[in-house]
Amino acid sequence: MFRLIWISLFISYLTFIQAVPHPPATTAAPLKQTYDNKFDNIDIDEILGQERLLKNYVKCLEGLGPCTPDGKMLKDIPILETLPDAMATNCAKCTERQKYGSDRVTHFLIDNRPEDWDRLEKIYNPEGSYKKAYLMEKQKLQPTNEDGDAKKD
Repeated sequence: MFRLIWISLFISYLTFIQAVPHPPATTAAPLKQTYDNKFDNIDIDEILGQERLLKNYVKCLEGLGPCTPDGKMLKDIPILETLPDAMATNCAKCTERQKYGSDRVTHFLIDNRPEDWDRLEKIYNPEGSYKKAYLMEKQKLQPTNEDGDAKKD
């Protein structure tokens, strides 16, 4: 359950999937290898909507609170192997649910719980590349006024 959240916290907002050349018609197409999908059925919105539950996950990931068995499993993911691969391949091995979960959790924490994001970022992404990528993409998508400045609601 927490593995998807873990991956989601650290995969940047990716909007464009790189085109991969098709193999020649005479060879069999290789099977697409994906990351473990055992956590794909987690209801991300339910977790994000429950203050206490989300707070416990964050404390677990920070090493400041107890972890449920799922939380411990999430912390034990070889993130140093998985994350660079996901970033380098534009999340090519992610399932659709993992891509959705990644975007949802990342955006939620950055937009709604910036203190939590900042603490986790110091531990797991000190260079801040995930937040920078998301904010740049968000700025591109934000409507602008006649002066070229982003509209403020």
